[in-house]
Amino acid sequence: MKRAWLVLLFGLSLFAQNARFVKGFDHFYNLEYAEALAEFRALASKEPDSPDVYNHIAQTVLFREMFRSGALESQLVTLNNPFLRREKMNVSADDEKQFNQAIDRSMELSAARLKTDPNDARAHYALGVSYGLRSNFKFLVRKAWVDALRDFTAARKEHARATEIDPAFVDARLVQGVYDYIVGSLPLHWKMLGFLAGFRGDRERGVNTLKLVREKGNLNQNDAAFVLCALYRRERRAQEALPLLTQVIERYPRNFLLRLELVQMFGDLGEKEKALAVIEQVDKLRRTQTPGYAQLREEKLRYNRGNVLFWYQDLDQALEDMRAVTDRNQTVDLNTGVYAWLRVGQIYDLKGMREQALKAYRETIRFAPNSDAAREAKDYISARYKR
Repeated sequence: MKRAWLVLLFGLSLFAQNARFVKGFDHFYNLEYAEALAEFRALASKEPDSPDVYNHIAQTVLFREMFRSGALESQLVTLNNPFLRREKMNVSADDEKQFNQAIDRSMELSAARLKTDPNDARAHYALGVSYGLRSNFKFLVRKAWVDALRDFTAARKEHARATEIDPAFVDARLVQGVYDYIVGSLPLHWKMLGFLAGFRGDRERGVNTLKLVREKGNLNQNDAAFVLCALYRRERRAQEALPLLTQVIERYPRNFLLRLELVQMFGDLGEKEKALAVIEQVDKLRRTQTPGYAQLREEKLRYNRGNVLFWYQDLDQALEDMRAVTDRNQTVDLNTGVYAWLRVGQIYDLKGMREQALKAYRETIRFAPNSDAAREAKDYISARYKR
């Protein structure tokens, strides 16, 4: 089940933008969540009856927390573990309250519009966005797998209704494409759930729908590109992801995570030198305080470089980078910190230094006991890591 939720971890915004939201979303996609939240809250004071604005507020609150925890990166995808099964995110009571209040208000406003006009495609769309965001929250924060899938199913139904009313509303097909892919990836016993009755999903159809939104949509083209990049990487089709990723990097130059994704793509393609060149470029942007890069920690960058070197068997250099991360692991997010410790253990195992490897695996477990990395580490304590 957990493996099917990849796309819910990759910045899927689930709603259309228009001109009045452009400034807020420029901040949002450049990882400037405080500025984005200020923009959307200012709009809410001017448009208190807009369900879209409250969805934007809820999404920004959620994605700010995802960013802090390291849940926005497809380093979640690795060669030996295609989906990271994360610990649930630790969201403060205040952030949870802000999220729930915004979602509840958006749903109330959408329901009121649908009561007046059941064929209001935009109201169906906004309601589907609310369900989709709440699904993300239930998955990432509550780890309520079935409830999350149920809400995502409701999101698909609302957006299917929107396109039924307005067939030209191509952007509303984004969630339908994602849903097709996810359900098509589920094990059979999950497909037997009552609310999935009659819908089996289709992974290839899902990809084709996302391509349609990317090519023909007016509002959700960027979101379709983000999701396609994640899916292409999951399916070892990095070459198809590269042009999409390059386009969104050009559009959102202050988003350093996109360039780190480019590193991973080149790594997947066997282009070690290109991957390392991108890391050097990002490091230069960081050191020169280029807008957006001042918040990038050196440890984060060293983890990415060490990861590339690890897969290319440059073990001594990889170990140097990973130890630089573990020595200052309180400065990095959970994902980076736990995988740095795991890599240290794996490197020591590959170098035949078993005692050091065991110490690193124990640190992995201590750092994030319920993470997938910790589960891997337990396996390697029983039997040393091999390629």
